[in-house]
Amino acid sequence: MEFEFEGRTEKEAIDKAAEELGLEKDEFDVEILETQKQGLFKKGYVRIRVHTGKPGASAVASSESGHRQGNVSRAVFGKPEPQNDYEEKMTEFTAGLIERMGYPGKVSVLFRDKHKIGLKIDSEHSSILIGKKGKNLDALQLLLNIYSGRLGKDDMRVILDTENYRIRREESLVRLAYNVAEKVRESRSSILLEPMNPFDRWLIHTTLNDIGDVETKSEGDGLYKQVRVYYRGLSR
Repeated sequence: MEFEFEGRTEKEAIDKAAEELGLEKDEFDVEILETQKQGLFKKGYVRIRVHTGKPGASAVASSESGHRQGNVSRAVFGKPEPQNDYEEKMTEFTAGLIERMGYPGKVSVLFRDKHKIGLKIDSEHSSILIGKKGKNLDALQLLLNIYSGRLGKDDMRVILDTENYRIRREESLVRLAYNVAEKVRESRSSILLEPMNPFDRWLIHTTLNDIGDVETKSEGDGLYKQVRVYYRGLSR
């Protein structure tokens, strides 16, 4: 099922969704529909769509809150076995890939949506498959997306995870963003963060878009760019 929520920040909107649907944050998928950065004369605003495969998730709460239920796609959880030929090929390819690397493991479907599928690796070699700052996992995910395209699924995005790394990484980056923002506000200066992939950079940007006197920008070339967090009014 799908529900839409609003908040001043992405975190506020997600917290509201979890509370009103009676779900944990790792039990639903979030799609950012609209973001408005806070300015001098306007408040920050984020609108999200929550995809949940839990059919009993408080339709009453959605109705009372005035949230609109969409019908574009539906995320499905709880069915880890491949349900069709595409999923079978994707799980087999992933398992074969990590086995040839020398780090075998079991691959299952974490979630499925109209234009997105999540694959999960259970392996005693998870730390190696993740790599430093998730770079090995990102590289594997890129290969899976290329393979998915060769199967004729150019519109499908593949998300690869193991040991809930993606969730843990997001929580860590949110904490980092707020800590750095506080230092920037105190010092009236700027701080350049380590190189990050596009999603991690996006997470930093959206986490801090509600702080009126702090701004962010990406610097560098290539896939792994750096985010600079700086005090508003400071020369860039």
